This record gives sequence, structure tokens and C-alpha cells, in this order.
Amino acid sequence: MVNMEVTIFSRETIKPSNVSSLDHLKPPKICLFDQLTPVTYPEVLLFYSICDPNLTLHKTLFIQLKKSLSETLTLFYPFSGRTKNNLYIDDFDAGVPYSEARVNCRMSDYLQLRETESLNKFVAFHPFSKEGETSGPQLAIQVNLFTCGGIALGVSVCHKKSDGATLSHFLKSWAALTTRAPDRVVPPDLSKAATLFPPLTDLPSNSLALMDQLCPVPDPKRRRELFHMEARHGGLLGRVGLAEDRHRGPRRQHEAQNEKVLSLENCTGNLFWWASIVVNPAEKAKLELSQLVALTSEMVAEFNGEYLETMVGEAGFEPVSEFVNQLEAMLSLESEKPDIFAFTNWKSFFNEVDFGFGNPVWVGAHGKVGSELRNLIILIDSQGSNDKEIEAFVTLEDRQMAVLESDSKFLAFAWNSKSINSSL
Repeated sequence: MVNMEVTIFSRETIKPSNVSSLDHLKPPKICLFDQLTPVTYPEVLLFYSICDPNLTLHKTLFIQLKKSLSETLTLFYPFSGRTKNNLYIDDFDAGVPYSEARVNCRMSDYLQLRETESLNKFVAFHPFSKEGETSGPQLAIQVNLFTCGGIALGVSVCHKKSDGATLSHFLKSWAALTTRAPDRVVPPDLSKAATLFPPLTDLPSNSLALMDQLCPVPDPKRRRELFHMEARHGGLLGRVGLAEDRHRGPRRQHEAQNEKVLSLENCTGNLFWWASIVVNPAEKAKLELSQLVALTSEMVAEFNGEYLETMVGEAGFEPVSEFVNQLEAMLSLESEKPDIFAFTNWKSFFNEVDFGFGNPVWVGAHGKVGSELRNLIILIDSQGSNDKEIEAFVTLEDRQMAVLESDSKFLAFAWNSKSINSSL
């Protein structure tokens, strides 16, 4: 095991390069989905292999990274602001926390062992934490320099204003400006999301409370594992809920939620909503994987049809409210509370973010999580030679993880499925 220490040697706040040009701008509203999204900080970690035995990166690349970040914030100025009243973003000169750190080991040694627990040392906030509630920063950056070269770029992003596609757009723009390639920057559309999905001045309190309830869970005992598997077998992770019910009895319902990102290019904000299926093993005790996949496909097709159209405009909260009420009713059951499993797909978002030294050699999602996070599976590109491989960052409670680890059909398609403290 690598005895790794990460020492921060510089902290500052990066602001837009042309703050004065933002003074006349009207604070942009956030969209309805932003309003409903809890204030948590997902993490993305990009590892880059750089051969630099003299460690001159601190004098050159680090300076350029800060300069180009400031320029990027002028384009994406809401990322430098703060959310106010869960309705709009202001204070564009508040800036982004930015820190630089040294790591006392080689990146090659670290990646060989893949100590995923220690990923949290490379980011500013604990994964999925709630920093400062609605007044917290939209981003926090930590640049980690390994011995003999190699960089881990740790990004903490406030989910209140960003989804995976938004963060990908921001990082690719930052990378383009770092490499002095402004022609590769696609200016963001900062207002379209709120125009299509306008926020509510008086959002029902039960909606906020319920969406926030989807993240915390009272039992802090949990494990996280990293699996390598072929992309076409990623749906096998959905077996965990069904397998658990077959083990414990047929009474409990399961709601499997899968983020469906809306296709709105270059827009910022949380342009996704939950496409959900509810499985009751009491009625479908013999439900197999193929049937689960069929149900999911049917659900997504329905979402992409008329249902999506009903969410646009002033009346868009009606289907959202219906979803919230249905979920609230299930969660209020005293004897048969549902287990909720959320799946989110980060594939293709971060594997082509090039700051001038190639694409990341590895992309990580997060290290050890706390009680803020419940059953969540993040699918992400494997950076190996096989583009059919995915990595799954799986966060489950102990009893559910035990079921998954003993599922022979799942393990037949997953490989290197070892615990978080084991080498992959």
C-alpha cells in the first residue's frame, strides 16, 4: 500500500478575468430542475501522466491553468457566483476556491494500486457533502502534483447548478483556453434552461424536502466498490435489488431511478429528470434481467415522448409534482418502504478533456462517502485499451453489497471486483 500524503501549499480564489464586464448583467435564474436538486458536491478526478522530473510545472502549467480558469469563468460567469433564494445566481466576483498540492508518491505507483479510498485527498470537499448550503461556491478546484510528474485534477461541483454534461462543457472549455485554442470553445447558453423550464417563486416545501431525502440515509454503514465490466453488461447492476428481495422475502418494492439527460446542447444547469421504474417482487418474483432491461427501455421511450413535452413551460411543474407525490406516498409507507437505487451514466463526459498533455489516463468519481449518500451507481468510461469496458462506482449499504458480491451471474461478467482497499 502506498503511504501517500497530499500537502496543500497554495490556496486562493479565482475570479473572472473581466469582472467589470459582468456588473451590468442581470442575475440569471436557475431552472426548475436546479431548484429541485439538493445542494451536494459530486466529485470528478482527472489523472494525467506527465514526465517532468524537474517539476517545472509549478512555474509554467500551474500559472497557465489559473489564467485560463479565470478566462473560462468570464464565459461561464454563473460558476463564479452564488445561488440566492434558490431562484437565481448573483455575486459573480465571489470566485472559485482553487488550491495546489504536492503528492509524495509517483502517480504510476498510485494508479497501479488504485487506492480509491484515498481519492478524497485530491478534492476540496468531501464527496456529496453539503458545503455552505445554497450559499456555497459552484466549483472548487484542487490541482495535485505527483512526484516526478503526473497531475490529478480534482473538481468538486455544486449539483445545484451543474449536471455531468454541464461540467464536461466547462472543463473542455477550460482545457481549450489552457492550450490557447479559443476556436475549440463553444460559448455556453446560460439562459435557455430557465426559459424552457422556468423556476417557481414559491416552490412547494414538500418537493424540496423529498428530493433532499433521496440523498441522506440514517444508517452510515456502507461500502463502495469499483467494478470493471463490459458496457453491454452494465445493466446487471440492477440485479442487486431483485436479488435482495428474493433473499429477504417478496414484500418490499424497489424503485430504480435512472437519470435521463435532456438533449439541449451547450445549455448549463441540471437538464435531467428521473426516469423511474417500480418493481414489486411479490408480483414479479421471477423477473429476470431481460425483463428488467425491457421495462427500463419502455420507461425511457415513454419519457422521451409526450412526457418530456409536458415538462416544458409554465405548466412543467405539474408532471414533476405528480412524480414527487407518488414518491412521497411510497416513502410514507410504514411497513413496506421502498429501496431506491439510482443509476447515473457519465460515459463520454470526461475522457476527452485535454489540457495539452493528452486525455486523462484515468477518471475517478469519488472516494469513500459518508451518510450523505445512499444507493448510487455511477457508470464511467474505463480508460483502458478496450472501449467496451466501463467502471462502476457502486455505493451500497452492507447488506445490499453482500448480495451483489455473491451474485454469480453478475460476477460472471465483472472482473477484478475487489474491495476498495485492494488493488485492481
